[in-house]
Amino acid sequence: MDLSLAGKHALVCGASGGIGKSTALALAAAGAEVTVLARSASKLEALTAELTAAGAPKAHALALDLDERDALPGRVGAHLEAHGPCQILINNAGGPPGGPLLQATPDQFLSAFGRHVLAPHLLVQALLPGMQAAGYGRIVNVVSTSVREPIPGLGVSNTTRGAVASWSKTLSRELPPGVTINCVLPGFTDTERLTSLAAGKAERGGTTPDAIFAAWLAGVPEGRLAKPEETAGVIAFLCSPAGAFVRGVCLAVDGGRLNSI
Repeated sequence: MDLSLAGKHALVCGASGGIGKSTALALAAAGAEVTVLARSASKLEALTAELTAAGAPKAHALALDLDERDALPGRVGAHLEAHGPCQILINNAGGPPGGPLLQATPDQFLSAFGRHVLAPHLLVQALLPGMQAAGYGRIVNVVSTSVREPIPGLGVSNTTRGAVASWSKTLSRELPPGVTINCVLPGFTDTERLTSLAAGKAERGGTTPDAIFAAWLAGVPEGRLAKPEETAGVIAFLCSPAGAFVRGVCLAVDGGRLNSI
């Protein structure tokens, strides 16, 4: 099984922590050159040293806010000119705030759609020529199990994640041979994002974060939270030559929580 990413260049969004950081490290360990993108320049600079220690031949930091879409094509294009084309794109970004759907404002929908659909679309357009030239491309979108089963209290996120999955499936029929796109659907994962969601849900419901976590884990057959590096390993497989015939799927990494087939 060929899992090596030697000679490949990956752009990992939302790489300053959580699943994004773990994914960057997994791709580095597989031999890829890695560019990490996030808003925090200081966190990214520290991460580049970890990436080279993990096995990346080169590591680069690109401090950029995905919400600043007007600047996105130019900044990314300049980075590609300086460091070469990317054959791997990991679309990953922090999700919208929790809350009931009926209380959501139009601006909350627009913000979430911009970050999770429009920004990745611009990135695909920027990176696709390099993928086509190499005859090799892997696009992986880190989404959520809410693509299949909406999660109570995450109205805007549920709506937006579904849009990402539909966008991805549509692109899977338009991208050229050798360039694949897939979605990974993490379940409850031990990240700052989940801790924040639990705290918000507990406050709205008049309970405690521990009670929220207990209720969530009661529905997970594995009986625990996922580790970010476990999801990262699945992403690394999809990016590898071994994952070449997996195209247009939404793959749950959820410890068996989903009830749908």
